[in-house]
Amino acid sequence: MRTIALSALLVFASVSQAAEPQPRELITKQLPGGEIEGWKSFHAGGSTKTGDVWKLQADGILICKGTPLGYLYTEKNYKDVSMELEWRWPPEGKPGNGGLLLRVAGEHKIWPKSLEVQLNNGQAGDFWGLGGYTLAGPADRMESMDHKEFGKLTHVKFAKKLERPAGQWNQCKVQLKGGSIRVEINGEPANAANDCEVLAGPIVLTSEGSEIQFRHVRLLSE
Repeated sequence: MRTIALSALLVFASVSQAAEPQPRELITKQLPGGEIEGWKSFHAGGSTKTGDVWKLQADGILICKGTPLGYLYTEKNYKDVSMELEWRWPPEGKPGNGGLLLRVAGEHKIWPKSLEVQLNNGQAGDFWGLGGYTLAGPADRMESMDHKEFGKLTHVKFAKKLERPAGQWNQCKVQLKGGSIRVEINGEPANAANDCEVLAGPIVLTSEGSEIQFRHVRLLSE
């Protein structure tokens, strides 16, 4: 009887482990022409090639030169996203601007309608609804404005500053499901918002004028 019980327990543990979703790396290979497998790019001016801005090193670090303005976006569209990534500013450089865009819609431009998880130096964890994208947060941390170039913007400021100094890696973990988004920076809750507009679009990493480095860009579940 003991042997049967032990066997059943081992089978249950094996099934449970097999059922647990495993993280999937989204950036794994740069092709000879400079394209990132599974991704495409858009840059201001229209003539820039992906490999001119984005370089995947042998150690898995993706370096974005920062110019011209633009972004790298997944070929696949996502509505709900559970993901994480790490980013840093170059160890000997000056920290600057960068971001993660989700639920991107409409034409490619600087900047498309989307929900941005801000990675800017000093602002990591902020949310921006760009180009009319709607979301809602606590009244004391939320503001809306009309921008001549970028349309209606909605800003939800982070609840706590958690980012590390230039040269050190930061981790961003995002849970976006239906109308709700939750973000952790370096293992701690940084921001949350509700009433997020639900639509499907690519995952986007931005090029915003400053060198920024990424690694371990992963889907935690699909």
